Amino acid sequence: MNNNLSYRKNFLPYALAAFLIGIIGGFSAVLGPAFVQDIGIAYNNTTWTALAQAMSTAACAPILGKLGDIWGKKSTLLSGILIYTIGNILTALANSLTFMMLARFVVGIGAAAIAPVILAYIATEFPPHAMAKGFSLYMLISSSSVILGPTLGGLIINNYGWRMMIAICILICFLIFTACFFLSKKISSAPPTQQVKNFDLSGALLVLVCFSSLLCIPAFGQNIGWNSLPFFLAIILSTLTLIALILTEKKAVNPILPITFMKRKTFILSILALFLTQGLLQANMTNIIVFVNYTQPENAVISGYAISIMYLGMALGALLVGPLADRFEPKFVLTCSLIITALGCSCLLFFSIHTPLLLLMSALGILGFGLGGNATIFMKIVLSGLSVQEAGTGTGTYGLFRDLAAPFGVAVFVPMFTNNIAAQIQNQTAAPLAAVQAIHNLSIIELLCIFVGIFFVLLLPKIYQKAQ
Repeated sequence: MNNNLSYRKNFLPYALAAFLIGIIGGFSAVLGPAFVQDIGIAYNNTTWTALAQAMSTAACAPILGKLGDIWGKKSTLLSGILIYTIGNILTALANSLTFMMLARFVVGIGAAAIAPVILAYIATEFPPHAMAKGFSLYMLISSSSVILGPTLGGLIINNYGWRMMIAICILICFLIFTACFFLSKKISSAPPTQQVKNFDLSGALLVLVCFSSLLCIPAFGQNIGWNSLPFFLAIILSTLTLIALILTEKKAVNPILPITFMKRKTFILSILALFLTQGLLQANMTNIIVFVNYTQPENAVISGYAISIMYLGMALGALLVGPLADRFEPKFVLTCSLIITALGCSCLLFFSIHTPLLLLMSALGILGFGLGGNATIFMKIVLSGLSVQEAGTGTGTYGLFRDLAAPFGVAVFVPMFTNNIAAQIQNQTAAPLAAVQAIHNLSIIELLCIFVGIFFVLLLPKIYQKAQ
């Protein structure tokens, strides 16, 4: 660990990589609808391109995190950016849904290499008293760069088409790869900590299959049917491979999933709280769009403004709340941040048929502010104390469960909301009134989840030391 200020200067290539993932991720938010429209298939097929990238981003994170411990941070970062660039090149060439899914899967592999190594750098190179600031900076860069993507991407698509937008993404990738390559040449790289011959190949394959099929469960349920054969096959495959994975990792000399790290109280309780709270992000964004479409179909565009405010709130939460975990006990700062999240959810109770834009923006802005702070402090709590030798493995494992939280939230809260609306409409309730009642019911359930999450957080051990 560096105890001088060089850790800040050496963080620059990692910061650029975080910006890359954020800005291209923002562009990609508008890619799916434009692509399916261009090739003439139904809009619900955007689910499969998003799923392909989500599968590789989540499932490959612990695998590439482990490889990062073997290859070193610098080599892994540059390799990840290169793979990410290749994935975007393939995206530009896509002329079918299958080709696009393959291309987005490759993009996800690149992201799965980049994100853990950025977190590993912060966890091992930043001093303990500045670690939350490092994670806050990472969240600030990621959230603020995402804000720009959908707007710019939409403008480019409207004027020049989606392939031109991806061409610009490729150019950004090349520029950042070049900058990171020359900046990292000045950074000394520690030798590999392990031998490649000890790599847990069978564990890696099982991790990929198990968590990829696990991510398919909510997507298959919502888009094919909760009683469909693919849905049950995904459940069976994920269950069987999970059992095989547990048995394999117990025998592995150098397992992909670090059992000792995952058995820590800080990891288990944080992941439980993470699933109950951070999963609200994607779910509430989707539900707000649905709510506006039911209540104010003529003003559907206002939901887009509200969601942009949510990302802005996340950036501010990371900037203002996250660093407090360096000065005060993180679990108490996290509790306060979760209470802010609860305030954002409680705003949904005031939604009506004619919900003003200011209330929509306030609800998602406050919610985003809390989520930005939460995400930063969760990283501080879970990743504190990681050794240099296992930094990539630990951050990759955390990244896996963090990336599973959003699909979990979508799988639970989106159907809960839409099914509630459908049930009330069947009972002769007008659609706008049904949407209002459903959003109120959802708010109460989400508040209960947040309070259970706060309970888990309060059980966390203290990690703050004044000696820092």
